[in-house]
Amino acid sequence: MAGKKILIVDDEMLIRKLVKDFLKKEGYVTLEAEDGKQALDMILDNEDISLVILDVMLPGYDGWTVCREVRKTSKVPIIMLTARSEEFDELYGFEIGVDEYVTKPFNPNILVARVNAVLRRTEGTGEAVKVFDGLVIDQEARTVLVEKSQIDLSPKEYEMLLYLVENSGKALSREQILNQVWGYDYFGGLRTVDTHINRLRIKLTEKEEYIQTVRGFGYKFEGKK
Repeated sequence: MAGKKILIVDDEMLIRKLVKDFLKKEGYVTLEAEDGKQALDMILDNEDISLVILDVMLPGYDGWTVCREVRKTSKVPIIMLTARSEEFDELYGFEIGVDEYVTKPFNPNILVARVNAVLRRTEGTGEAVKVFDGLVIDQEARTVLVEKSQIDLSPKEYEMLLYLVENSGKALSREQILNQVWGYDYFGGLRTVDTHINRLRIKLTEKEEYIQTVRGFGYKFEGKK
């Protein structure tokens, strides 16, 4: 992960410095922004940014606005760093494309571990392109095609699909999926998994049958080569 560029967005200088110091120990290159507009401009102007750590309460554009605007053109991973810990806020963040959610006060070592985990998840492992009958997943481009037409997946939907595919034929419990895609300290219920599976199936249209329900347990991917 060394050398990857991470943008830290927070209006508190001491928070930015704390995060920067810990990330630099891991070999990351850091950029900083102190308000939403500056952050949005930097993200759109720097295609080599690998991840964004984004506060919600910012001058100008708030973090939600920045995230929504970024998601119109980019799938760069976003970790929301905020003092807002209500479940509604977390669910809303995931709905608009946040990859992880860390609340203040936070342990810098845990934040760095989250950064490492998100980058591992979003970069993917194994074959760059996975091909099934009518379904193509390109991990480098982070695109999914169904019958040659690209479908628009949220970051969580994409990570869930990739996790299922990488464990093709294996029954995965809801707990396994939740821990892998949302993280072990996510406090949402297992219904989160069911909700995202339902949305993913809808987007896969006639290929929804590739995601099978394992009654009373979870789900598995059975794609036709």
